[in-house]
Amino acid sequence: MGFFVWAHRGAAVDAPENTLVAFAAAEAAGADGIELDVHLSRDGVLVVIHDEWVERTTDGWGRVAELRLAELRRLDAGSWFSPRFSGEPIPVLDEVLDWAGDRLRLNIEIKEAAAGGALLDLLPHYPRAQVLVSSFDHRLLAELRRRDARLPLGFLFEDDSWRRVLRRALVCGAESLHPREDCVSRPLVAACKDNGLALYPWTVDDPGRIRALRRLQVDGLFTNDPFAVSCKRN
Repeated sequence: MGFFVWAHRGAAVDAPENTLVAFAAAEAAGADGIELDVHLSRDGVLVVIHDEWVERTTDGWGRVAELRLAELRRLDAGSWFSPRFSGEPIPVLDEVLDWAGDRLRLNIEIKEAAAGGALLDLLPHYPRAQVLVSSFDHRLLAELRRRDARLPLGFLFEDDSWRRVLRRALVCGAESLHPREDCVSRPLVAACKDNGLALYPWTVDDPGRIRALRRLQVDGLFTNDPFAVSCKRN
């Protein structure tokens, strides 16, 4: 496989993050996969939103975990970005899995154990889905591995502890490491290649930095601007 372009929360430079319109824009821009975040609603539904609270990306207020799905779906998740996206709803993960089918890979970032369990329950209903599950919570990823021996896992981190993260990832049979982009080094790239792990840094929009990472031979990256990256991949 060539250089893999992950659209970070969709094409987040062009549309409100973590919405279906942002995901469609990412596909149109040539992204290979979409990174998204999930939380559980009060009534146990996986919804696609980054923050624990809804204020930053909607016209509402409160914690996702304290709001029922019907309340979350009434919120406007588009106007904060631009008036032309007024009324764009918070997606439900089922919708995104239905929409993506087997066309695009989905990197689903989870932040708490309950969401991880709900995801494991949901995925068997979408056998065509191409999913990679990532988290900063490596114990949570280890628990998911115990429950599902085949689930593709990605280990997120944002400091210089890559050797420890690499060991944990190998024990879990992970697919990839996802470092903050300034944590990437030649030794890290070499260690990933030696151990058969893909390396996907986040989140990279600067053209010069993208070129530098490609020279280091990372396997792909997360970007808010998938069109700019996909145009330069070949």
